[in-house]
Amino acid sequence: MLKKMFLVLALLAVAFSPLRVEAEIFIKGVYTKLPVHQFKFDGKTVEVIEFMSFYCDGCYSFERAIPAIKGNFPKKIKWKTVPIYWGKGSPKPGEAYFLAEEAGKGEKMKEALFRAHFVEKKNIGDVKVLEEIGQKIGLGTDFSKRLRAGDKAKDVQKALDMAGAYGIEETPTLIIAGNIMTNLHPFNHNTDAFRENVMMILKSILK
Repeated sequence: MLKKMFLVLALLAVAFSPLRVEAEIFIKGVYTKLPVHQFKFDGKTVEVIEFMSFYCDGCYSFERAIPAIKGNFPKKIKWKTVPIYWGKGSPKPGEAYFLAEEAGKGEKMKEALFRAHFVEKKNIGDVKVLEEIGQKIGLGTDFSKRLRAGDKAKDVQKALDMAGAYGIEETPTLIIAGNIMTNLHPFNHNTDAFRENVMMILKSILK
């Protein structure tokens, strides 16, 4: 009797596993499925991990598309920004972002960093520039102290390690529902086409 009960529980576990949910969902759009990672969808909300760089033109362009994506799926998307840097880029903008995020000002910092780099042509790897940005968005002296001390250096390294684990090769790249990877490359870096593709993928999951 006990063996039968365990068998029934095992079958139920398989029946309601995320893998089965994925099998029942036909996901439209252009993407790469990551076999090493598990599809995750609880039937209500989808996590979207955005790997981006504050030095990246495509990320700056795509930033304007994110509100439209979120607006089409109110309360159904959990959006996570993971800043990374390439080559000669500085880790400091990422550290500044993580400090601001901790203070509830992550989005303001993200917007300010993009504006400083692409519009104002400032060196966002310069701590003094980052301190000025911090002051403008309402972060106090504690922000400056922690930025100079490298309090979030480990978080930046974790972000890089995470990008490596997902096989991220360019930014922006999104990981949707745990193992659906998509980026600008197939769309010749057209952010409008990329936005539509992201929305198509999300509609397929959230329908």
